[in-house]
Amino acid sequence: MTRKHKHNLVWGLILITLGVLFLLENIGYDAWRILFKLWPLILIFWGASKLYYGLKARRQAERTEADLPRVEIIPGDKKDES
Repeated sequence: MTRKHKHNLVWGLILITLGVLFLLENIGYDAWRILFKLWPLILIFWGASKLYYGLKARRQAERTEADLPRVEIIPGDKKDES
């Protein structure tokens, strides 16, 4: 998933959450009080996503590095070009 798609996903979730909060407020629930009690969940989910994507990127980097061919250069092993 590209960086642009991740940002679109995050902003989409934020807008949906705000819409649900305003809808609950209009129906008669005190949604903002509930949100203020549960706001640390936002930090938990944010940290979990950072951890997940960080580990995923590291795994992909290791896999890419393992696929590269190994080349050894030995000093003094040049062919005479004359």
